[in-house]
Amino acid sequence: MKLLHGKIDVPLLLLALPPLGLVLASRPLVADYLEFPPLTQYVRHAGFSWPVFFLLTVFIAAVVGPFLVKCLRSRPAVTPGSEVPCRSFPWWGWAGLIFLVCAWVLAWSRFPWFEPLQIFTFSPQWLGYIVVVNALTYRRSAQCMMLKRPLFFAALFLVSAGFWWFFEYLNRFVQNWFYVGVSQISAFEYVLFATLPFSTVLPAVLGTCELLETYPRLGAGLDNFIKFRAGRPRLTAFAVLVFACAALAGIGVWPDLLFPALWLSPLFIITSYQALQGQPTIFSRVAAGDWRRICLLALAALICGFFWEMWNYYSLAKWKYSVPFVGRFHVFEMPVLGFAGYLPFGLECAIIADFILKPKEQPAPTGPA
Repeated sequence: MKLLHGKIDVPLLLLALPPLGLVLASRPLVADYLEFPPLTQYVRHAGFSWPVFFLLTVFIAAVVGPFLVKCLRSRPAVTPGSEVPCRSFPWWGWAGLIFLVCAWVLAWSRFPWFEPLQIFTFSPQWLGYIVVVNALTYRRSAQCMMLKRPLFFAALFLVSAGFWWFFEYLNRFVQNWFYVGVSQISAFEYVLFATLPFSTVLPAVLGTCELLETYPRLGAGLDNFIKFRAGRPRLTAFAVLVFACAALAGIGVWPDLLFPALWLSPLFIITSYQALQGQPTIFSRVAAGDWRRICLLALAALICGFFWEMWNYYSLAKWKYSVPFVGRFHVFEMPVLGFAGYLPFGLECAIIADFILKPKEQPAPTGPA
């Protein structure tokens, strides 16, 4: 266990595991994995399966249901003097709303004069959304990320671009989504087309979470709920790290079975590494029964996911899904059970922002492992 005190290059580990899995399984690293822009469909997924669909539905309901019931049955505690009077909606919020509506109209219409820019409408929609969400937060709490932490807010855009490019990279091994309407653009145009909307992911999700936190009803009772504490935390963290690494390494070998690892493994690799280093994790408060931030982050990503899928539906350049076993009953282009992937994704958004942008706390001294 002495090795656990060493440093791990987490980004390099996350990048290396999928191709390493292919090498260990004696699978060829074919040129399709490096195709850019990615257009070839080289992963053939299993068809729809009613048993898998049913079991996943039951599992998702079993995980989400208790938290939903707890919120519905609880009333938020109101402390005298704790409420902040609502302000008027700021002028810059109205400007963002107008900008959003105009971008939405342009994205879903097909004006001949706008044709050269038609595929670049996704970023303006999300910039408008981000401004509106911050304006709503400011109206409810007299502060918002955009005004209170402008440097952090600006840095989120830079981190977000690399963050989602990483998921695009993982998707090359499973091909759960693919893009249409981009075959006519060059590699440079594709990078521009992709990086700009990718940069809005973290500001959108974390801004939405900040807005949700101004509604006490949403997290009612979740600050004193199920307490979970691992009996041997370091051993548990090490076991989770090994399991998550193995799953991520296997996504290219068994894409139909391990595609959920695309969303879950990065989450558990980073948090288990933090735990082994003696740092707080997003799950630290669960030991005291506080699930509020976890649930609000998951809900924020789900809300953003709804808008992502809705605005994508009638866009000229768009993505579609190819998901094994559960690829029916679509809401927009997304199979309905696919929306569950947004729940852990919300946690990953917060984790990556903290992991990269916040100063690392010194680990507490520990005895011999």
